[in-house]
Amino acid sequence: MALAALLLTPTLPSIDHLAENHFKVPMRVYTQDDVLIAEFGEEKRIPVKINEVPDLLIKAVLAAEDESFYFHQGVDFTGIIRATWNNLRSGRTAEGASTITMQVARNYFLSPEKTFTRKFKEILLAFKIERELSKDQILELYLNKIFLGSRAYGFAAAAQLYYGKQLKELTLPEIAMLAGLPKAPSRDNPLTNPENAAARRNYVLNRMRKLKFIDETAFAEAQLTPILASRHPLKFNVDAPYIAEMVRQYMVQAYSEKTYADGFNVYTTINAKDQLAADKALHKGLLAYERRHGYRGPAGHENINSEADRGRLDDILKDYQAVGELLPAVVLKVEDKSAQVYSQNGNTLVIDWPGLAWAQAYIDENTLGPAPKKAADILHAGDVVYIENIKEDAWALAQAPLVAGALVSLRPSDGAILALSGGFDFYESSFNRIIQAERQPGSSFKPFVYSAALEKGFTAASLISGAPIVVEDANLEDEWRPEDYSRKFFGPTRLRKALTLSLNLVSVRLLRAIGPDFTIEYLTRFGFDPKQLPRNLSLALGTASVTPLQMTSAFAVFANGGYKVTPYFIARVEDGNHNVLEQARPAIVCPQCPAVEAIPAANTNPEEKAASQPAPRVIGPENVFIMTSMMKDVVTSGTGQLAMELGRKDIAGKTGTTNEHRDAWFSGFNADVVTTAWVGFDQPAPLGAGEVGGRAALPIWIDYMRSALQGIAEKPLIPPAGIVTATINRETGKLTESNDPEAMQEYFVEGTLPGQVNAKDGTVTQEPPQPENIREGLF
Repeated sequence: MALAALLLTPTLPSIDHLAENHFKVPMRVYTQDDVLIAEFGEEKRIPVKINEVPDLLIKAVLAAEDESFYFHQGVDFTGIIRATWNNLRSGRTAEGASTITMQVARNYFLSPEKTFTRKFKEILLAFKIERELSKDQILELYLNKIFLGSRAYGFAAAAQLYYGKQLKELTLPEIAMLAGLPKAPSRDNPLTNPENAAARRNYVLNRMRKLKFIDETAFAEAQLTPILASRHPLKFNVDAPYIAEMVRQYMVQAYSEKTYADGFNVYTTINAKDQLAADKALHKGLLAYERRHGYRGPAGHENINSEADRGRLDDILKDYQAVGELLPAVVLKVEDKSAQVYSQNGNTLVIDWPGLAWAQAYIDENTLGPAPKKAADILHAGDVVYIENIKEDAWALAQAPLVAGALVSLRPSDGAILALSGGFDFYESSFNRIIQAERQPGSSFKPFVYSAALEKGFTAASLISGAPIVVEDANLEDEWRPEDYSRKFFGPTRLRKALTLSLNLVSVRLLRAIGPDFTIEYLTRFGFDPKQLPRNLSLALGTASVTPLQMTSAFAVFANGGYKVTPYFIARVEDGNHNVLEQARPAIVCPQCPAVEAIPAANTNPEEKAASQPAPRVIGPENVFIMTSMMKDVVTSGTGQLAMELGRKDIAGKTGTTNEHRDAWFSGFNADVVTTAWVGFDQPAPLGAGEVGGRAALPIWIDYMRSALQGIAEKPLIPPAGIVTATINRETGKLTESNDPEAMQEYFVEGTLPGQVNAKDGTVTQEPPQPENIREGLF
């Protein structure tokens, strides 16, 4: 035996780092205000210090596993002799007699196989651990490391999983149940084998009584308590899986295999309140679209009778997944104007007529069946349907949306993402439409073209014809005949009015006047990739390929006064001990700072304490002011008028709708928040007649911004020094007198008033050249 110890001792692993508690701790992702969003890791673990563990739990563990722990030197020789004798008699290694110290040795350093060599190494390593660590250190390692079933490692994680409690909240029966799990966590698991779990718990209670850790009364009461354990997955106060997945992908790329085990704490830029509002607004908007386009029928059907028992109903529903906030349910009975259903969460509910009356049959995206007159026109007993809780005790028939949508919101002063909802339900489709869906933005792209026109010398009062046109362009294969949504023809139209009404023909002529090449180069200031921009006149109507995040980032340039900020979603990364590993240093809008030409890279060195750099100015303040004032008109008197219900005067934005109503957009902002909402199908298809940006996307934006802007004071739009106001005729765009019946006030960049004489050189301001090579005529 001594020779074996001499030979094996040099092969034992070092325990130098054992006291540092390097557990496999999952990565946790938080909002900027410390609300848990997600957890990633194979092992569920919540490390605790020994002084955070209730005394009764320690006693229960000692009673179950090692009553003489505080007295032996790591090995219980009496127990080993007994176990060895029993194993020799049986001819197999069936009994262990491991102390808590020996279990720590095995769990941290050795394999679980039951061989005499491994057991001997375990004994030697236990002696080594006892020499170098205190008893409390050893017990703390055990309480955090031991496997307790259902992927739970350590007692704190097990308390959360089985009871949804912290250790200090556990009752005596619950403590005893957990303390009994290390011996056989699968066999005695309370979720899968409650009878075994009860027997093992009672064994632990009896041991606690014999050791006088509890009295007879406590023992008797605890023994009679039923096993109440159930699965309690970690609750996320904010469920933001799309942003959480973005974090996970970044962390895997940056930290590889450490991501799921080193206990990283990642703090995002997400605001908890805003994220909840974004999800709610998107869900509401997509379900509203579904109701407008009719009921496609039940998700399934099963033959049931009036006496169907709960087990049968649960079995029917077990393969149907909840989608978003929608619950699967089985229709039990149909009355004249109501239906009784059994939901997946085990409740029998009634859907009254207000929750059913919407369900005209879907025929196609433009056609509905007749309005239902009774519940039987819609539902039948045995139908498997989805239901929605519309208020406290009221339910409505619903259906999982086929249409998709997304919403993203930024802080324009530095690009921090405040909320991001990439779809109706991440678990049904993890496709993140915010960063992965490249779609045509339609008319929501026009502000960038108009901004380029202002840069080229046009003004908000410049007249451009809105008459029908045929475009002959070498970059287009055939003659192109753009038209306006209203199918009306407009004569010469001021740019302000044209943007407010989203006139396509004016926009095409405007782009032709300034040139696609100049425009594309100009649009890179907003962050657009020139490779994604078509080099023809269709660019004016938003035929580029962009993501919602790119659109939001581009509109942030208008929102923040002309500066380019880069969207970011990770504020900082901390290790398991909350040491900062990464700290975001975004470029920040700073009007009083010296001008910069490039945005600095994000700082990933926590030792570097330099302040964030100023964001570069990419658009002049005069251009930004006039464009923002024009987009305010979109809200007050144009295609975005629905946003007036927010009751604010500091909102600007632009609707967007693509050909055949395949995409619906609204991007809007004030000085503090910029947000984009998009609705469309993942496989592009028509949304249906009338499903324009102002109807499909704008209500989602409004519902979100109503919450996001709560408590944020209005900031008036103040003209910069280079802006002058003049009276013009609303029909001609020319300077006029205030008594002109068609007079209106307009903003101009100083020196661009139409017909104005330049005091320096005596020249007269001329209108920019009008478009060429466009053949006009009715078609």
